[in-house]
Amino acid sequence: MTIAAGIDIGTSTIKATLFKVENGEETWLSRYIMRIRQRDPLELARVAYDAVLADANMRPEDVDYVATTGEGESVPFHTGHFYSMTTHARGAIYLNPDSRAALDIGALHGRAILIDERGKVLSYKMTSQCASGSGQFLENIARYLGIAQEEIGSLSCQGETPEVVSSICAVLAETDVINMVSRGISTPNILKGIHLSMAARLTKLLKSIGAREGAVMVTGGLALDSGLIAAIEEDLSHIKDMKIAVRSHDDSIYAGAIGAALWGAFRFEKLAAANRVSRAA
Repeated sequence: MTIAAGIDIGTSTIKATLFKVENGEETWLSRYIMRIRQRDPLELARVAYDAVLADANMRPEDVDYVATTGEGESVPFHTGHFYSMTTHARGAIYLNPDSRAALDIGALHGRAILIDERGKVLSYKMTSQCASGSGQFLENIARYLGIAQEEIGSLSCQGETPEVVSSICAVLAETDVINMVSRGISTPNILKGIHLSMAARLTKLLKSIGAREGAVMVTGGLALDSGLIAAIEEDLSHIKDMKIAVRSHDDSIYAGAIGAALWGAFRFEKLAAANRVSRAA
């Protein structure tokens, strides 16, 4: 039996998970999420880790491997670190074994990852740093429109005559939105237009990595944005050579932390097996 923790430090949130792996069966023991809000991420990583241990009624010495991902390489108590595209790929497979691609949409960028049935990364592509296709951009727009982030998806789904934002620069796109408001464009139509613009860039990423069929699991902070999911599905429906089923999960935001924990357990078991062989020799 192996107990492994995964800690994913993102731009705006920290996610922590705790897993038990025994005889190939992966059991989720605990999870925790918290916003960073200009605080020290390394200190918050300890808070999140302590929280999952307390929830599972475990102590640090009960954990065999602490894996970090995202910006967590400097966490002082970690055992090993994994690249985030690797952990999101593995997390996507855990959440939906039929996944053959992951679409990680975070606070600063979007990233498409082509994967096999084991969660191995075959190819990937990401948006540029300044692209208006991120969680931070949507958060800024919501603040300007005077709505809660939780309302974005449902309002977007109400849009009937959206006006698509054309700029790939977040600053210029925000200017476009200000102009739309001044012209009397409704909030649902503004949001749906933004979502369609984001979706076009994200589906282009999927196409560029060779994703043509199967399920794509949306991960990251925008995975539960129903308006964005609907926009991605709509955009894909217009592309004849792409037969992709878009999937999201209530725990999609934990995908990176899930993958880190599971890869950590895998590495621990491999090292333990190698040590047994070495001692036997």
